[in-house]
Amino acid sequence: MQALWLENQQLSLRDIPQPEVPGEALIRVRLSGICGTDLELARGYYPFTGVIGHEFTGEVMAITGSDDPRGSPAASREKMTSGPAQWIGKRVVGEITAACGVCEQCTHGRSSHCEHRTTLGIRGRHGTHAEYTTLPLANLHPVPDTVPDEAAVFVEPLAAALQIQQQVQVQPTDRVLLVGAGRLGQLVARTLALTGCDLRVLARHPEQERLLQGAGIRLITEDDVQPRRWDLVVEATGSPSGFETARQAVRPRGTLVLKSTYRGEMTVNWSPFVVDEISVLGSRCGPFAPALRLLAQRQVDPIPLIAGCYPLDKALAAMDMARRRGMLKVLIKG
Repeated sequence: MQALWLENQQLSLRDIPQPEVPGEALIRVRLSGICGTDLELARGYYPFTGVIGHEFTGEVMAITGSDDPRGSPAASREKMTSGPAQWIGKRVVGEITAACGVCEQCTHGRSSHCEHRTTLGIRGRHGTHAEYTTLPLANLHPVPDTVPDEAAVFVEPLAAALQIQQQVQVQPTDRVLLVGAGRLGQLVARTLALTGCDLRVLARHPEQERLLQGAGIRLITEDDVQPRRWDLVVEATGSPSGFETARQAVRPRGTLVLKSTYRGEMTVNWSPFVVDEISVLGSRCGPFAPALRLLAQRQVDPIPLIAGCYPLDKALAAMDMARRRGMLKVLIKG
């Protein structure tokens, strides 16, 4: 099969064997989304060799070997009672972390932090910028018929946006500042807006601003960001300057949520966090089922965020487009 391969920070299109993992679903990838993590992996953010990509929607083609669902983040899901055969032909999205189910993190309800986890297209597991991929059955979620592929491919990042509300109780009275309105920031803005909070978004590119305004989300300029006044600040730029803007904005005893990873070392003066008793939360993967419901109910429409779609044999060109400053979602079609 054809796949986008990363090795020694070099990308290439390769013909590789079709994946086959006992007990897992073989999935034909229909659409795969390029995210910031893919770009950072290609820059050397984390040592990975193999097929990159983890945002996808696809169709289950076969189940290999055993139907034992162990090794998934939710092996006890009620949906598993329908049996493996029921998945054949289903259109699906999939949670990206495959967990062992037996380590301390897994047995204490923290399977996304499994000590032996593999992560789709990131760690120990080939990803989705390919014709086929594999995942444990219990990682899979069926896509409702009313949700098109172009929306379903956003489920993983939309779930990551919703993770903020899993970690922080956002009140309608809260003053909330989002710093960054790129691929993930656009979805964070749309999910936070649903809480009724007093939300402002600091965007740095005209297209980002246009999309936010089209969704009825209010903008703010950097000069208008009042320091030490915001109850909740979400940092989604992945840049030291964005972090500093967010740090200065959060009020005493407020909360700073980090939705970005930062390449290399970053110098931080932690004294203000101690003096002002600021809560700092890292925020990563999130809940798929609510993300699918939001799409099915059309409470969030991510399709306007698509900037381009390339066939798999043009995946290198797709990556080049995704690297452009301020670029939003670029898709690869299987």
